[in-house]
Amino acid sequence: MGKIIYQEEGNFHAGALILVDKPLKWTSFDVVNKIRWCLRSSCGKIKVGHAGTLDPLATGLVIVCTGKWTKQIEMYMGQEKEYIASIRLGAVTPSFDLETEPEGNFPYHHISRTSLQAVLQQFTGTIQQVPPAYSAIRVDGDRAYKKARKGNDVEMPVREVVVSALDILDFCLPDFTLRINCSKGTYIRSLANDIGQACGSGAYLAGLRRTRIGDFRVEDANNMDELVAFLETNT
Repeated sequence: MGKIIYQEEGNFHAGALILVDKPLKWTSFDVVNKIRWCLRSSCGKIKVGHAGTLDPLATGLVIVCTGKWTKQIEMYMGQEKEYIASIRLGAVTPSFDLETEPEGNFPYHHISRTSLQAVLQQFTGTIQQVPPAYSAIRVDGDRAYKKARKGNDVEMPVREVVVSALDILDFCLPDFTLRINCSKGTYIRSLANDIGQACGSGAYLAGLRRTRIGDFRVEDANNMDELVAFLETNT
């Protein structure tokens, strides 16, 4: 089992913090709903929430709080995140990831590991970023992704984020892998798209795994199947 931290041993109403390794294609809300469902028989109505959304096409660490510890969610959301991002050069997608189909045929053979490293320096520190239109940000009172999926043009607001580290872990054209440390609100999909443009090509996010939130690491997280089995038999 991975880590579950209780305010009072086994008391989910008093407060528990559960580290979850979110499976591919699950939403963060799916994780919360499943945990709430597992606790229903022993706890009845109980507050359950997550400390930061992770896209369905991403895997990795999600912090779930129950009971009174849901009041601490904002604190955990504000902590630095670490991601491992797989990025593919040579094409773009409307969603900046594989939610939509790749399009275009951009050159990328001119890009070397050295030139990529130079480009990454432009995206380290405090940067201005435009979130993807396929996101849950509200624009004119509605979720941006709802407008984008209808084919409407969506003007996304620029936001300021902090990228404290960008490290190349692997480079094999047309793909490369980055370890990214960043602030709350950073869209890795936008980062992938912007890096592609800065390299004189196109790029999209091909895979993403969140490995850390503050001092919590995915290595300590619960596999969802094991967590469900534990909650159903021990609560």
